[in-house]
Amino acid sequence: MASPLINRLVDELNYPLLNADNFDAFIKSNKYSVLFCTEQPARFPESNDVAVILPELVNRFSQLTPAVVSTEFEKKVQGRYNFNVWPTLVFLNEGRFLGCISKVQDWDMYGLEIQSILGLEPRRDPGIGIPVVVNPSSTSCGQ
Repeated sequence: MASPLINRLVDELNYPLLNADNFDAFIKSNKYSVLFCTEQPARFPESNDVAVILPELVNRFSQLTPAVVSTEFEKKVQGRYNFNVWPTLVFLNEGRFLGCISKVQDWDMYGLEIQSILGLEPRRDPGIGIPVVVNPSSTSCGQ
């Protein structure tokens, strides 16, 4: 982990740090999970902003169980959920893909987008099978 703000999520708030060993068990054991993919905060400083925002989102949407994806495992998660912008929050329902939000967003947009994502039917992971073309200016991935 490369940032005190991201480390805080794991060390103080006890968000699980996901890697190849615990990823599948975590996503399957939670009704709704949100995975925080940071990449390198030195390259993508918005990751630090999302590290501050994420606990507030979890407070607002108490059904979400948050986790931080380890930097060593993020490329696999990126390939599985087909996003190309950092940082990204990936939303799952019992391990099945719902949607994601990339970059820092306006607080109201987070509320509207997360409410919409949580209302979606889970679907196949977008990185499996036929590639999904994503508009690079879009805030959401795999859609």
